[in-house]
Amino acid sequence: MERGKRYLEAKKKIDSTKLYEVREAIKIVEETKTAKFDETVEAAVKLGIDPRHADQQIRGAIVLPHGTGRSVRVLVFAKGDKVKEAQETGADYVGAEDLIEKISKENWLDFEVTIATPDVMNLVGKLGKILGPRGLMPSPKVGTVTFEIGKAVKEAKAGRIEIKNDKGGVIHTPVGKASFGSDKLRENFLVLMDTITRMKPSSSKGTFIKKVVLSTTMGPGIKVDPLSIRDELKGFEIAA
Repeated sequence: MERGKRYLEAKKKIDSTKLYEVREAIKIVEETKTAKFDETVEAAVKLGIDPRHADQQIRGAIVLPHGTGRSVRVLVFAKGDKVKEAQETGADYVGAEDLIEKISKENWLDFEVTIATPDVMNLVGKLGKILGPRGLMPSPKVGTVTFEIGKAVKEAKAGRIEIKNDKGGVIHTPVGKASFGSDKLRENFLVLMDTITRMKPSSSKGTFIKKVVLSTTMGPGIKVDPLSIRDELKGFEIAA
């Protein structure tokens, strides 16, 4: 893949053989943003798991303290009183059979987060082949199948992200925007890493956090020292 001039200039600022401490890595991420738009800062975390085993799958959700900086469109499948609750807490689309029909017949997917109450999941299940491959299928494991609709919608709007490893045992997730500044990016990143660390399966032996890379949407990757992350997490508190 041919890279642009800005990317190549940014890459010159990075020592590809070095593992950077957290604060230094975040500073470089800010300095190496290459696009004119406000780029997303992303983390790629390689884990010491065997994704072939069900008991070593990592899946959960987290609300980043400073959000992701993205505007998220939320769809809620619900009936009865839960419809009003979803609407009052900011859901963009609320319904049941009507939305299911629109998605199945029109392949309509103009949303980023899907939430459902347990009593309509028998209907939503029909959309598995459409929503599943796109990571949009509601799941109790990540809190998107719940009767606490108001809480789920607020969290989604506030910057709730799903943590899930891919087939290679890597978690890819946003940790904010380049415009957030070092302090907010650091706090989001450390909350993410603390959450992932606590999710280590008992069947996973040896080093759990094997490799961590930070980058902006269009920028080069910066390797972060896992030992530095561990040290930063000691006594870590989110600034008021």
